[in-house]
Amino acid sequence: MDDIIFDAEIIEWRGPAPYLFAAVPDDHVGAIRYAALTESYGWGVVPVVARIGATLFATSLFPRDGGYLLPVKVAVQKTEGVGRGDRVGVRLRVGR
Repeated sequence: MDDIIFDAEIIEWRGPAPYLFAAVPDDHVGAIRYAALTESYGWGVVPVVARIGATLFATSLFPRDGGYLLPVKVAVQKTEGVGRGDRVGVRLRVGR
């Protein structure tokens, strides 16, 4: 699978920590679901390697309302100087 590249606003959601997420645009959801058939380890979460700015990090997409949310780890927030309401460029690849 090729890298998925998109821009998103960082949103807050009172689910599992870290509480700040970037929503994956709907036009990428089908490709992620297909890749998740072999990469997901259950409960609908999908392992990814993502990049925001210069920061590369491993995490898992959370399923939410038919799409996916990319957790923006606190370390990423601090390193990149981003927070709720900021727009970020995201590059991600499904798998580890």
